[in-house]
Amino acid sequence: MPAKGCYFLHEGEAGPEHSALYEKYRLTSQHGPLLLTLLLVAIAACIALIIIAFSHGDPSSHQAVLGTAFLTLAVFMALYVLVYTECLVRRWLRASALLTWACLVTLGYVLVFDSWMKEACAWEQVPFFLFVIFVAYTLLPFTMQGAVMVGVVSSTSHLLVLGTLMGDFSMPSIQVGLQALGSASLGVTGPLVSGVQVLREQGMPVGAKTGLSPGPAVTATPRRPALVWASVSLLAPGRLLANAIIFLCGNLTGAFHKHQLQDASRDLFTYTVKCIQIRRKLRIEKRQQENLLLSILPAHISMGMKLTIIERLKERGDRRYMPDNNFHSLYVKRHQNVSILYADIVGFTRLASDCSPKELVVMLNELFGKFDQIAKANECMRIKILGDCYYCVSGLPVSLPTHARNCVKMGLDMCEAIKQVREATGVDISMRVGIHSGNVLCGVIGLRKWQYDVWSHDVSLANRMEAAGVPGRVHITEATLNHLDKAYEVEDGHGQQRDPYLKEMNIRTYLVIDPRSQQPPPPSQHLPKPKGDAALKMRASVRMTRYLESWGAARPFAHLNHRESVSSSETPIRNCRRPKAIPLRRHRTPDRSASPKGRLEDDSYDDEMLSAIEGLSSTRPCCSKSDDFYTFGSIFLEKGFEREYRLAPIPRARHYFACASLVFLCILLVHVLLMPRTAALGLSFGLVACVLGLVLGLCFADQFLRCCPAWATLRTISERVETHPLLRLSLAILTVGSLLSIAVVNLPLFPLPGVAEPPGNETHRRAVSSREKIACELLPYYTCSCMLAFIACSVFLRMSLELKVVLLTVALVAYLALFNTLLCPHWHCCGHSTKTNSTLSPPVCSWWDLKTMVGFYLVLFYITLIMLSRQIDYYCRLDCLWKNKFKKEHEEFETMENVNRLLLENVLPAHVAAHFIGDKLNEDWYHQSYDCVCVMFASVPDFKVFYTECDVNKEGLECLRLLNEIIADFDELLLKPKFSSVEKIKTIGSTYMAAAGLSVPSGHENQDLERQHAHIGTTVEFSIALMHKLDGINRHSFNSFRLRVGINHGPVIAGVIGARKPQYDIWGNTVNVASRMESTGELGKIQVTEETCTILQGLGYSCECRGLINVKGKGELRTYFVCTDTAKFQGLGLN
Repeated sequence: MPAKGCYFLHEGEAGPEHSALYEKYRLTSQHGPLLLTLLLVAIAACIALIIIAFSHGDPSSHQAVLGTAFLTLAVFMALYVLVYTECLVRRWLRASALLTWACLVTLGYVLVFDSWMKEACAWEQVPFFLFVIFVAYTLLPFTMQGAVMVGVVSSTSHLLVLGTLMGDFSMPSIQVGLQALGSASLGVTGPLVSGVQVLREQGMPVGAKTGLSPGPAVTATPRRPALVWASVSLLAPGRLLANAIIFLCGNLTGAFHKHQLQDASRDLFTYTVKCIQIRRKLRIEKRQQENLLLSILPAHISMGMKLTIIERLKERGDRRYMPDNNFHSLYVKRHQNVSILYADIVGFTRLASDCSPKELVVMLNELFGKFDQIAKANECMRIKILGDCYYCVSGLPVSLPTHARNCVKMGLDMCEAIKQVREATGVDISMRVGIHSGNVLCGVIGLRKWQYDVWSHDVSLANRMEAAGVPGRVHITEATLNHLDKAYEVEDGHGQQRDPYLKEMNIRTYLVIDPRSQQPPPPSQHLPKPKGDAALKMRASVRMTRYLESWGAARPFAHLNHRESVSSSETPIRNCRRPKAIPLRRHRTPDRSASPKGRLEDDSYDDEMLSAIEGLSSTRPCCSKSDDFYTFGSIFLEKGFEREYRLAPIPRARHYFACASLVFLCILLVHVLLMPRTAALGLSFGLVACVLGLVLGLCFADQFLRCCPAWATLRTISERVETHPLLRLSLAILTVGSLLSIAVVNLPLFPLPGVAEPPGNETHRRAVSSREKIACELLPYYTCSCMLAFIACSVFLRMSLELKVVLLTVALVAYLALFNTLLCPHWHCCGHSTKTNSTLSPPVCSWWDLKTMVGFYLVLFYITLIMLSRQIDYYCRLDCLWKNKFKKEHEEFETMENVNRLLLENVLPAHVAAHFIGDKLNEDWYHQSYDCVCVMFASVPDFKVFYTECDVNKEGLECLRLLNEIIADFDELLLKPKFSSVEKIKTIGSTYMAAAGLSVPSGHENQDLERQHAHIGTTVEFSIALMHKLDGINRHSFNSFRLRVGINHGPVIAGVIGARKPQYDIWGNTVNVASRMESTGELGKIQVTEETCTILQGLGYSCECRGLINVKGKGELRTYFVCTDTAKFQGLGLN
């Protein structure tokens, strides 16, 4: 498991643009849907153009337009089908995008040249090319560089083509207009004259050849200064400059869109990959957790304990256990008809005394690993390892009718395995096995160092059967024999002669005859027994170790490390490599830990990532079924999440207002260049400029006024623009509303001023016609201003979709009403020319054509922006959704990681667990030798008398409930800081085993004497605390239990053994003597050896000499009792 905080993506790492996974994600999840949107709009536009062409006069006059429209329609429909079915997503999406752009540009130029055949105008198809430029950035799957190139090519090509055409056709048009204006006595002054002066300066003749007479009408005195025409507007360069400004605005806003979308796409991809990774890692953590838990406990108990741990961690947010009276739950169940096997390796204690730490750990692990394999083959469950004693049960957790035969078969196989070791190595060891059948209570007691155990009188009897057995034989009771159904031959065991308890209980015993002993031995498959000098030179422990290593037993925790998890230091964003495993064990040998399942998981990792990303955002996100959104709307299904999304802060929201201000500047320049310079123009644009200036100042005040403490309030308000939704929404509505209004606020809706002559005057009619013709030519620029205002609304990417729809819809309805119903009826003048009845050429087309053109482009842009906003809102919601999912799953992952750590530390001490989960490379085997460790055994002998099996106490279950409370209270003492050096090793029945001095850092095991002696004093204080705890339990339970404690100190060997059920244990003469100190002690007293007594007296404790006692395996030893009533705490000794 990685350290907390070290997960998948490192800050400062290069972005994912060059990742194949990211590219695939972009193409399939974003570019595909956007291209589909554009194709859908383009198909609708082509159909609309075809309908318009057929509904306006003779379609034969528009053959080029119709042919191109039908061709592009066919291309767009084919592309739509291919993209929708994802045939082009893999490799040809960009090519299809380029084809789409080419078709749109071709259609635009066909429309231009169709109008050019009648009359060329500078504004020709400017709205259409603005549409092409904008969608090249927003809807076509180009890179930023590609989109810029496409946008520039579209803009410059249109300007060059129109500039070339205007070079041939602009002068005659101007001459006609000037002639009409010059003939009227409207009092137009200097600016119009300056237009004539421009013609003269350019060398154009003004007079008879042009039909323009600079008579008094031209030099008339000014009568209406409110109406002033810009001279440059009458010339092609002015309108081309306005076109360039419109195209520049389209390019800049499109680039802003693309940049924002790329950032959002990158963030969404990052969190998507994080979420997918952590989801995968969570599954792996859960699997590891289950494996680890099942290595300690059976499934029927582990699940309940796991839920309790998770609830406790969630409530307290702590990795370690905190005292809680409600946690003392009892996880014990009763099982009937099981067989219990106890096995002890005779001669192993003498052999272990000659072993080095590594040899001892390897030897035990290989032996017990072999026994675990035998147990699995015979349907037995190993319960616990006690030194060199191994005991297991058959019939748990599922009852088996063959439980007795399973245990007998396992016992015979164990004896045979040890026999092979003895024959191969010449080491005098053998196996003594005892079996009894009956009922058991099985489960876990205590709060720390959980170990699955069994209790009952039948378990005690099975232990007695092993002690009274014969080396190399399987010793069974009559109860077991009755379950064998004569499957094995037996002989009288005479157990009553070797054990008084069996004689007292009148238990008849038998020895099972191994069927293999009656068959000729098979050819030797093991290593030859060393002979001669080799046997003399090689120690017994070395011979044992070398032989046992050939068995190939699995290492501890090997089953948890089959490359099942992702690394905390590698990310697939950069190179899409498969992640590494969480290093529960760093070194792995291929023959021991190779897992086909793990390899298959590694091979499928990339496929899982790709399929998950494709499932995240399919090419049909709007209507596809989702577990997070409603089917036909971007509304979250989860209650409360919609509000959370709408109230979430929007980073870089101030940039939206800056981009909208840029759009306003472009609209202003277009109006200044082309529109009548009236007082209303200056007033309206000045007012909007002030409003946008205040909004921009408010948005960027925190950046420009950092060094001005006096403006702290303004800076605070500025910072809230991105975090406070109400303020942000109000400013957005004000900005967008101002831009939507300013686009048409100066639209000439009534007869032009200066017309006072009678309507029958021919000169008047010619002047009005010419003036309205100029106004008609300006109408497309008002349309472009409206489209730019639409774009300004769309740049607010994270603004509410509903608000965008409302604003755009209201604006569209208002624009269509203005352009179609409120315009001056004199604008119908163009309808007299039948020769120039072009569909999309208002200066020479009918009033119906003009309305159609305006409505077509406004509706086209409206639909495009609505669908684009829908897509953007969808991805913004996805981004928010995956961030939320990542946060939740990250918390869940941390909980699982903490549970795993807690479980591991419940099997092993914290410093030993770090060996298996740390980042440093460690050896496979954990073993450590210590020069001085204080070992304590504390038992409650009276509990054996207290324990009874009857209906009143539920066959002993209530007795174990009390034992669970005792052990749990003992465990709680370990949380006190002064007992931090004390480590619980295990419980054996009602005996509590602990040791002090095991948690020293690596390399400091042989520490100074003062600290070693302090551990001895700490152990004595811990023993006294246990006695006080037991007294408190006696008062509440009305019992009179007394503790019997034995303590010894000296060198020990610590290690982890067992593959399927790893177990931390300590071995050595020190441990054996401490156990004898307890078993030969007296109730209510702490018995210590003479060496330990000397150190305790130096620490200030009083000890009473007991005298010489006989200790099994040690002869007579002088022992002492610690005077607990006068025990003193010495600061120097225990600090």
